[in-house]
Amino acid sequence: MKKLMAFVAFLATGIAYSQIKAGVDNDINLSTLPHYSFGKGIGITSPDSIFQFNIRFRLQNRVSYIDNEGRKPAYDGQIRRLRLRFDGYVVDPRILYAIQLSFAPGDVGEVQEGENINIIRDAVVIYRPNKNWNFNFGQTKLPGNRQRVNSSGALQLTDRTINNAKFNIDRDFGFQAHHINEYKDKFSWNVKTALSTGEGRNVTDKADDGIALTGKLELLPLGAFTKDGTNFEGDLLREKKPKLLISGVYHQNNLARRTGGQLGDDLYEPRTMRSVLIDGMFKYRGFAAMFAYMNRTTSENAVTVNPDNPEDVRFVLAGEGFDYQLSYTLPSNYEIIGRYSIQHMHDDVRPFLPNLKEYTIGVTRYFWEHTFKLQAEINYDNLYFIDGSTRDNWYVRFQCEIGI
Repeated sequence: MKKLMAFVAFLATGIAYSQIKAGVDNDINLSTLPHYSFGKGIGITSPDSIFQFNIRFRLQNRVSYIDNEGRKPAYDGQIRRLRLRFDGYVVDPRILYAIQLSFAPGDVGEVQEGENINIIRDAVVIYRPNKNWNFNFGQTKLPGNRQRVNSSGALQLTDRTINNAKFNIDRDFGFQAHHINEYKDKFSWNVKTALSTGEGRNVTDKADDGIALTGKLELLPLGAFTKDGTNFEGDLLREKKPKLLISGVYHQNNLARRTGGQLGDDLYEPRTMRSVLIDGMFKYRGFAAMFAYMNRTTSENAVTVNPDNPEDVRFVLAGEGFDYQLSYTLPSNYEIIGRYSIQHMHDDVRPFLPNLKEYTIGVTRYFWEHTFKLQAEINYDNLYFIDGSTRDNWYVRFQCEIGI
């Protein structure tokens, strides 16, 4: 036995000596390996902390049964959203970046000759000198309505409201400055501003002398929500104390070239658009309520006419709308949601688009907060046309959302 132990000791000494002689140093090798983290996505930090890279993905698959009055009922199945997100910092943790790419047909849109492909959603550099200030440069969401600013993956229902689709402001390229003053249990407030091109995302051929100006004020009279609870719908965290957010936005898009400012088809003449957006969010012990008002007006007639064909018109999506949303999250992580929306188009636009009322009831089952959930809803629309006629449309939908 003593001879065996002596042999093992001799063998171990020989291996150690050979490793030192060969220049093998396990401590040095380990120190050159990157650090991996797993939270919101998968993170990689370089061993010298010069950069950090985080990757996330999410997808939404849905199927709908649609019954629009005057049309044959139909089934629709689609990948509604498929997105990759990359974020982190470079050189200094105060210098951050965020990139988001989209691949679903509904996100990218049809490929048209002379138009850029809309794969890039966000590409922005962020300088955060301290916890109170953010300075952004690049393409990202403007500080608009709460539901638009929130990720589509953080919605209680499968889509944003009809008024968000018509009247909200969207992604744009430019500069932003945010001043954040949030505290746990006392009055808080944030100011967010933007100076942008006004032309929307991925536009390279519409340079003009019109710019867009955006200003937003957020008030949290009862203190900040738990874990940035303003950035997702529903009270999944069951706030132990009442939390309230009230915000207002003014946006002016000078010489806008598209029907929805940053979105839509090209107008035949530019129009200056003004938007007022007001919304509120309340959460307490599983109950959540949201309210929103949206209004868009133009400097002159909202309708533009093709100079080569007077019967061909394109118009600004001008009008106003109200959204009301109420929900309760059960301890079992099932949630019941109801939403009611009213939409009134501007008089200039009424000959082309109806006024609308929409009623939606949904049930969501959360498995891992908003990153893995199943959603089912039924939606009913009343359309009111300028000639006095009406139309009723409805659909039933099931959607699965999963991501990291």
